[in-house]
Amino acid sequence: SVSRTSPDLTFVPACLPPDPVEVEELQRFVSNSKRLFVMTGAGISTESGIPDYRSEGVGLYARTDRRPVQHAEFVRSASARQRYWARNFVGWPQFSSHQPNTAHLVLRDWEKLGKLHWLVTQNVDALHTKAGSQRLTELHGCTHRVFCLACGDRILRSELQEHFEALNPTWKAEAFGVAPDGDVFLTDEQVRSFQVPACPKCGGILKPDVTFFGDTVSQEKVSFVHQRLAESDSMLVAGSSMQVYSGYRFALAAREKKLPIAVLNIGPTRLDHFASLKLNSRCGELLPLIV
Repeated sequence: SVSRTSPDLTFVPACLPPDPVEVEELQRFVSNSKRLFVMTGAGISTESGIPDYRSEGVGLYARTDRRPVQHAEFVRSASARQRYWARNFVGWPQFSSHQPNTAHLVLRDWEKLGKLHWLVTQNVDALHTKAGSQRLTELHGCTHRVFCLACGDRILRSELQEHFEALNPTWKAEAFGVAPDGDVFLTDEQVRSFQVPACPKCGGILKPDVTFFGDTVSQEKVSFVHQRLAESDSMLVAGSSMQVYSGYRFALAAREKKLPIAVLNIGPTRLDHFASLKLNSRCGELLPLIV
């Protein structure tokens, strides 16, 4: 039931086609697993046209000197929030229109077949949800939801877009390139006159329901994921270098439980020295070959 859409390779590092021997090895790994725990990262979404941070030559860090917003800065500084939301406002129509690629659809199908026990994504792009995955934890939240830091009230990001438009009827800005989290690059001058709405319920600060850099994933969510991992018999990491500890800790836990670990990622990862299997291919090219 996987639809064959052409991948967008703009932000995908160059790599060789899958090696038949590697395909066979991953097939054996998946066949031997009854309750597969899968963790995905930005490398599964690059084929949907969403850039990542770390990919060699094409990631945000390689292409620009821009860095993502820090949690403390967002909470502390009204001008940081204004800059974040102005950039996010311009980027939202394009970012929210991205669609799942073949890799997302394969994982959804594995879940339907009872092969995939639980899926944890480090991505905030909602593509696994759009693909139809249900046994899913969004480790770092999702940009499609917004909440108030004061009263906790939640609204959809699409609803907030309408509030932005009402507050900024004549504001226009031309974007300079797209960033991984749905925002774009704007000049300080462009941002200066952008109006940011407060929480409609209490007047508090609105923040996307995502874990910004410098913030931590809730202990409740971490415990929940550890429980799902404890029920699993193997782990597959797809499209992540696992540089961020919030995801890496689950690979360490899997190693401690002596679970076999397969890694599918273009370029090196933190798991390479202890993974049972390391595959250097595109997720959307290799995963559909596994039956």
